[in-house]
Amino acid sequence: MMRNLRLGGVLTAIFAGMAILSFLWTPYDPTVLDIANKIKAPTLAHPLGTDHFGRDILSMIMVGARTSIAVALVAVGIGMGLGVPLGLTAAARKGGLLDELIMRGNDLVFAFPSLLIAIMITAVFGASAVNAIIAIGIFNIPVFARLTRSGALSLWTRDYVMAARVAGKGATRISIEHILPNVTNLLIVQGTIQFSLGILAEAGLSYVGLGTQPPTASWGRMLADSQTMISFAPHMALFPGLAILLTVLGLNLMGDGLRDMFDPKLRRARS
Repeated sequence: MMRNLRLGGVLTAIFAGMAILSFLWTPYDPTVLDIANKIKAPTLAHPLGTDHFGRDILSMIMVGARTSIAVALVAVGIGMGLGVPLGLTAAARKGGLLDELIMRGNDLVFAFPSLLIAIMITAVFGASAVNAIIAIGIFNIPVFARLTRSGALSLWTRDYVMAARVAGKGATRISIEHILPNVTNLLIVQGTIQFSLGILAEAGLSYVGLGTQPPTASWGRMLADSQTMISFAPHMALFPGLAILLTVLGLNLMGDGLRDMFDPKLRRARS
């Protein structure tokens, strides 16, 4: 448990640190073209090499980390900010019309993958990082709504909730004061997982041209630019691919470790 949590934390901290550092410093300006040094293999001057425009790949990965983390963080914030209240409301009104409307709305959103939602949004508003955030955020709403409702339903039969109802507290107050604090652990773990999926989704949308647009660096865009050059410049695809792999791996390991830490049954089973 702790090994996964530590390893995941280290991997995540590395890329988060790169993203923060990119605000202050990068080895080279990732927007400046240097055609004379294009498609260079890794050297001391360019530790990860250069791309087909002569841009430093390390600098682009640093800025790409900032882009991916920002998109995924805001998208998860949207999903959690809207999904959690919906889930709490549905649980408080279990079996009622409002519960049915919320859950059927979740089913409707789940019927459309984030890529399809992004295509629909960009067809109207154009491709951009903002529209990628909206598409990923919309897809996250039913995830958190379902999780919150499931966790909350098991708590509404607890004695302390019954006591709160006898004391005259309404459903909204009970949900905020008694239910929400007890599902926070579930939300933290799921938030970590959705954050990693958000990074993958952002890379996928950018890869097909629906996410972050040039000249802003994006790991998915870097992979798209390198797909025709893998045979003679494999470093162009290798390093952004590894960045995506290690970041998602780190977040998933963190989620796994947090899940075990918050769940005594799993902790005892693994000990």
